[in-house]
Amino acid sequence: MARSVDPLVVGNVVGDVIDNFARAADMTVHYGPKQVTNGCEIKPSATVHRPNLQIAGRHFDDNKLFTLVMTDPDAPSPSEPNMREWLHWIVTDIPGTADASQGREIVPYMGPRPPIGIHRYVFVAFRQQNPMVVMMAPQVRHNFSTRAFAAQYGLGLPVAAVYFNAQKEPANKKR
Repeated sequence: MARSVDPLVVGNVVGDVIDNFARAADMTVHYGPKQVTNGCEIKPSATVHRPNLQIAGRHFDDNKLFTLVMTDPDAPSPSEPNMREWLHWIVTDIPGTADASQGREIVPYMGPRPPIGIHRYVFVAFRQQNPMVVMMAPQVRHNFSTRAFAAQYGLGLPVAAVYFNAQKEPANKKR
């Protein structure tokens, strides 16, 4: 009998970024026509602009709010991630069933720019208990901790997560 294995566990997202959680929301992320699925590869050139991201609670009313965090746990290189996690984006107060653009951007989107190796880029959604009245943007993007952030703001465990892989694209050769 084949058993199901969680791709977030196999990809070490659970462990490196977040703790195991019960999915309680659906999150879809699109860079143009490309939907992000766990472990898929997307070229950095396709991720320059922030994605279309929607979160819909499964067991929540549509008036619930969500917080989104996007990080790279492999910075600067997967073999030596001494800047883990590199913060790429924070958006709070995203209304359920709405796009992230309807939320409040705390940290502006920064597209992936992996310098070496294959990097994981992780989107994590948390259900908010209330609107985020006071939230300070981190002073730096390196050595961010999704877990510590969630604890600081009382967000609890994630309700959804998805990740993709990206690696440095070869430079165009000049002739």
